[in-house]
Amino acid sequence: MQFQLSGQQIEVTPALRDHATAKLDRLTRLDDKLKSLAIVLSVDKLQQRAEGTLGVIGATLHAEATEADMYASIDVLFDKLVNQLRRHREKVADKHQRETREERQYG
Repeated sequence: MQFQLSGQQIEVTPALRDHATAKLDRLTRLDDKLKSLAIVLSVDKLQQRAEGTLGVIGATLHAEATEADMYASIDVLFDKLVNQLRRHREKVADKHQRETREERQYG
């Protein structure tokens, strides 16, 4: 999986990069076939913002979080991405179960 971490009007420190990389494990545990993850960190006055775009097979998931602390923004961003990835996987699994059920019924 490709992982890109960049900053707008903020320098991405090794500590921020380590924090984001540590959180990345939560996503890879749910799905090991992730294509890419791009995170953009930015600062607007007192708001620390983190935006993430996760590429999975069949969809692109996007989330953003704004908090007073950049580490908290990254945590909330990964929480949102994990929830979206879980919902996406359930949707795909339900679709495949429905197809096999219909095949057994009518096939």
